[in-house]
Amino acid sequence: MADLKKAQDFIGELRALGCKFALDDFGSGLSSFGYLKHLSVDYLKIDGIFIRELAQSPIDRAMVDSINTIGHIMGLKTVAEFVEDGATLEILRQLGVDYAQGYDLGRPQPLESLGNAHVMHR
Repeated sequence: MADLKKAQDFIGELRALGCKFALDDFGSGLSSFGYLKHLSVDYLKIDGIFIRELAQSPIDRAMVDSINTIGHIMGLKTVAEFVEDGATLEILRQLGVDYAQGYDLGRPQPLESLGNAHVMHR
């Protein structure tokens, strides 16, 4: 993101149209606390790098707990990426993470197979 001000303006314009935003892959790469502080988002997606070994790693558990707490203090819903097993899902429930996505919950499939209830309307 080369121009933070431009991104803020863009988010503001789309938010006025009813769009919601997520800060994806939080905690890795370019997704940082600086962006979290300055961008008006609705969801904080916790990067899978912290989720993959959550059941075995007290460090990953502490990091996910911290990211989740900060997100909630900011009024954001949190989403854990890369949930691959029931043990990980249970830890996320204990930590109070709002949403989870990953193969333990369902495999990707064509939009048509989801039925009319999930089809996006324009």
